[in-house]
Amino acid sequence: MTADVVPQRAVLVAATTAEFDSRIQRLASGLRSRGHDVTIVARGGGAATTADGSAGSTADGVPIRRIALDRAVLLPGPLRPLARRLGRVIAGILPSRLVRMPAVLLDALAQGRLAAALVPAADVWHARGLLAVPTALALRDRHGGRVVYDAGDLYVDARNLARLPSPIRALVGRWERRLARRADALVTVNDGYRDVLGRRFGRPLTVVLNSPDTLPPTTDDPIRAALGLAPDIRVVLYHGGLTRDRGIEQLIAAMANVPGAVLVLMGYGDHQADLVARAAAEPNGRLRLLPPVRPGQVLPWVASADVAAMLIQPTTLNHRLTTPNKLFEAMAAGTPVLAADLPGMRSIVESSGCGRLVDPTDVGAIAATLREMVEAPAEQRMAWSEAGRRAIETTYGWGRQMDALTKVYRGLTGKPW
Repeated sequence: MTADVVPQRAVLVAATTAEFDSRIQRLASGLRSRGHDVTIVARGGGAATTADGSAGSTADGVPIRRIALDRAVLLPGPLRPLARRLGRVIAGILPSRLVRMPAVLLDALAQGRLAAALVPAADVWHARGLLAVPTALALRDRHGGRVVYDAGDLYVDARNLARLPSPIRALVGRWERRLARRADALVTVNDGYRDVLGRRFGRPLTVVLNSPDTLPPTTDDPIRAALGLAPDIRVVLYHGGLTRDRGIEQLIAAMANVPGAVLVLMGYGDHQADLVARAAAEPNGRLRLLPPVRPGQVLPWVASADVAAMLIQPTTLNHRLTTPNKLFEAMAAGTPVLAADLPGMRSIVESSGCGRLVDPTDVGAIAATLREMVEAPAEQRMAWSEAGRRAIETTYGWGRQMDALTKVYRGLTGKPW
């Protein structure tokens, strides 16, 4: 703990299980290392399913309070059994696309109701994403403290929401704006999101990039060890969500014209089963899949690759302005970057010199740029690697981001963090 820090309590609220949320775990570790009392409030589910309110912990020992969701808690006690039965009936009758959005919103409200009865007071409630804000506000209403809304996306322009009819998106946008105005402070993950959300909310936001510190040089090679690959095989890595519009299809198509290299997909998501089947049918073993690894273990795996590819498609405003975790993770690991030539990533890749940009929709250009990178002389590969590390150390590293965040916290509590 630094000399001028006053120990305080922060609760980090996630609307997921938080198992693979690198930002929330990085926040928890950074605050704990400064001497603060930190708890994560997350949901039960998936590999993290536990009983209501039971405790787990991160690799750094930060306790996780898991909430088993029950939408019926939003109703008076006598009505809850009937509501649960009715919910099951509706889910069995209506198409999932019709019930998904109401279910998501009800889950957000239910998490807040349940958490308020289980989680003790805190100085700061840090809501990681839009759906965590109702929980943070419910906790503030019960215990006091201040709420920080950490907007990791342009939610009405992201994923499934971006494909919904305009009236529904407008309703969600108004709901988000109302929540944002109830929060005590706002942060987000890059300059582009800050500008858009600042206009929408009518309030300033502080940028806290989701960038780790650099990985010390290592000779470990976990990808080749896990897959039994020869040392001379070049590895092109995509790590993250195995979902639509991430450029995975374009990468697979491009790899047909990149001899001597293997594409490794490391992650999980909606398209995982299809990609596993596709990899099994690949005759030359040039498409391989690995399961996701915990956030604190990602960098050695990324460092094991020769190129880290991030070819997110320009299908939404959220995608065009994104600065994905995998960009900073590749730079911190010293792995050359092949990034989509989109506004969010362009300036970082160009100013740092950490790799190459390419039109993410042009399979021919992707293949040509990949060939250039995997066939580049060792001096060029080292130059990309060192440029990425240097940019993390001098500009983007997590220590600098924690300084920006704790300045926000200090403004809320009046005490140094």
